[in-house]
Amino acid sequence: MTKSFSAARRLGLITSLTLAYAAPHHALAKALPELPLELTREVGPLAHDPWEGLNRKTFKFNQGLDRVLIGPIGRGYMKVTPRVVRGRVSSFVANLAEPRTAINDLAQGRPRAASVTASRFLINTTVGGLGLFDVGGKLGLEGHRGDFGQTLGRYGAGSGRYLVLPLMGPTTLRDGIGQLVDMMTDPVAMATAGGPKMFGAIRSSATMLDGRANADGFLRALDDAADPYAMMRSVYLQNRADMVRQARGGAQVLPDFDAAKIEP
Repeated sequence: MTKSFSAARRLGLITSLTLAYAAPHHALAKALPELPLELTREVGPLAHDPWEGLNRKTFKFNQGLDRVLIGPIGRGYMKVTPRVVRGRVSSFVANLAEPRTAINDLAQGRPRAASVTASRFLINTTVGGLGLFDVGGKLGLEGHRGDFGQTLGRYGAGSGRYLVLPLMGPTTLRDGIGQLVDMMTDPVAMATAGGPKMFGAIRSSATMLDGRANADGFLRALDDAADPYAMMRSVYLQNRADMVRQARGGAQVLPDFDAAKIEP
């Protein structure tokens, strides 16, 4: 039993790392098409990037890995999978993130948002066929994304230094800590740790494929930018700043880049 539990924990860690890789790419993919041109440029004082030299090298490594491995896999998935099926996969992946969002909603002192998120998860998991269909959205329960980095920002923690991690992409010191906490406390991973290993494998695969497919257009546009690194940094930091602003009760300035409602 101990061996089985250890295997489940390893699978849960792989799942969490996959989620960490896919999340920033998925959010940024939705950001680019709706951002005004001036918002895809430098962000001025928000770009606290004293490790830029190392970050650029890591960014280049990630681009190379995406070019030779992850990108071809994602585009192959897009080629052989009908759009409607990809939409169902997106809904499934988004639904599994709802419990984490609900917990962070509560931690941010937003019980109403937590109630909406929990209701979405309950409805979509049952009536929506394990989240394959966004029934909650059709009932007026709009989804949103929340994480512990956002929660830290809600209570005044600055973003800290910008950082690009191998495989996982852009983050900051604050958001990196948030990602670690989210990985270690993911309710879905904890609830399924002792269950069938196949679920973790399905979740990891679906998350990676969905994240890369949704990011394909963004990453192609990124390659055409005068400075892809600066553009990625700008969009990421503005996305995160807007999420923190919303958690503090401010008006939403940018589009909801990673809402749970995903059109097929």
